[in-house]
This record gives sequence, structure tokens and C-alpha cells, in this order.
Amino acid sequence: MGTLAVAGKGGTGKTTIAALAVRYLLNKGETPVLAVDADPNSNLGQTLGVEVGLTVGSMREQGFAGERDIPGGMTKDQFVEYKMSEALAESDSFDLLTMGRPEGAGCYCFANNLIRRFMDELAGGYRHVVMDNEAGLEHISRRTTRQTDVLLLVADAGVRGIQAARRVLDLAVEMKIEVGESIFVLNRAGENAAAALMPEIERLKLPLAAVIPEDNSLFELEVSGRPLMELDDDAPAVAATDHLFDKIYSF
Repeated sequence: MGTLAVAGKGGTGKTTIAALAVRYLLNKGETPVLAVDADPNSNLGQTLGVEVGLTVGSMREQGFAGERDIPGGMTKDQFVEYKMSEALAESDSFDLLTMGRPEGAGCYCFANNLIRRFMDELAGGYRHVVMDNEAGLEHISRRTTRQTDVLLLVADAGVRGIQAARRVLDLAVEMKIEVGESIFVLNRAGENAAAALMPEIERLKLPLAAVIPEDNSLFELEVSGRPLMELDDDAPAVAATDHLFDKIYSF
């Protein structure tokens, strides 16, 4: 499988699940992996233990689009590609591309155009791509030749959380996003909560792929600022997501 896109409203734990997907792939030896933080909150680097320097969203302020700032002998396209490479935070077995904050007063157009133009070429050099998206799905909608193989919708335990997932799914349909498969995950919930919420879940008309339990070890890592890569293999969240990713990926 090529691209896994994780989406949902803020606060549902989708960044955690995206990070655990990267962890899973690394443990399986499925490298190299490209992690893309397409959420303006930009927390994926911290959860993966990678220091983020340059972001795509900050490039314009560094003269990214200015003709006068392009070195002699280099075309604008070559300069943009060079700066995209510079924005990659590299580790031993995966790289991270962080979109960062919007330009100006909330406009993400410039960063989106860059992703549309260069993301497919960049992603082609990786075995797997994991994208942590904001609820608006802007970056998925601007993909060109590379299909999103799995759209993983994440909601926390509660009617409002599931209704928010429904809106994200409706948006994906409205934007005519090319997705191979869409599945649903209920995060930070017990089996009893899932059973109680089943009438609402069934309205999604998506398979409930996993119920991820509350995990105190996740909270302890977040409080201490340590990456999720340090989670024990037998941590409840790891066991549940590993089972989920076993269903998604076939090696």
C-alpha cells in the first residue's frame, strides 16, 4: 500500500494514530517512510521525535516565491524543488515534511500549490506515505497522480465526535477525492462505549476497523514530551493499532 491519510477533527488523537502508523511500518522494516504533517498545528514531528526546522508554510517569508531570490543558473522550479528538499526533516528510516502554519491571514493556497506540484514526485521515492491531515482535507484534495489508498477517519467516543467524522466523510465525497478505501476508528474508547454508540456509527456506513482504548502510557509520554516511538510494544494503544494496521497493510 502507498498512502495512508489520517483525518478527523482536532483533539481526536489522529496525530497519535498517524505516528503509531509510522512506528508500525518501521518495526515491520517497511522503509523508507514519508510522514507528512498537513495539520497547521504541526504536532507530528514532536510525536515522532523529529525536530522540525523549515516548514513549507514558512518558505514564502524566506523569499521562496521571489524571482530575485533565486540563485543564478537555477530555474524557479529547480529552486522550489531544492527548498522542498531542504524542508525535509530526515531520520534513519523515515523523513518528515511539515506544512506548518498558513500564509497570511489563514490562506493556505501557496503551500497547497507546492504540494500539488511536487508531492507526487517526492512521495515516489518512498515505500509508504502517512499523512496527518486537518479536518478540511485540503492537502488530500490537491493530490494529483498519487491516489490516497486508505482514508482513516478518527473520532473520539461521543456522538458529536462521530458526527464530526460524518462531516469529514461528506467533505471527501463533495471534493471528489480519489480514495481507495475509507474506514473508521473509534479512539480512546472502551468496547462498552462502542456498543452504546453503534447506532450512530452505523450511520457512517463505514466499517468500524478498530476501537483504540485509553492508554495511560500515551499520556505519560505526552506529559514528558517524549516521542511515541518509546512506547512499549505491549502498550494497549500499540496492541490495538498494530492489529488495525495488520488489516490495512499486507506485506
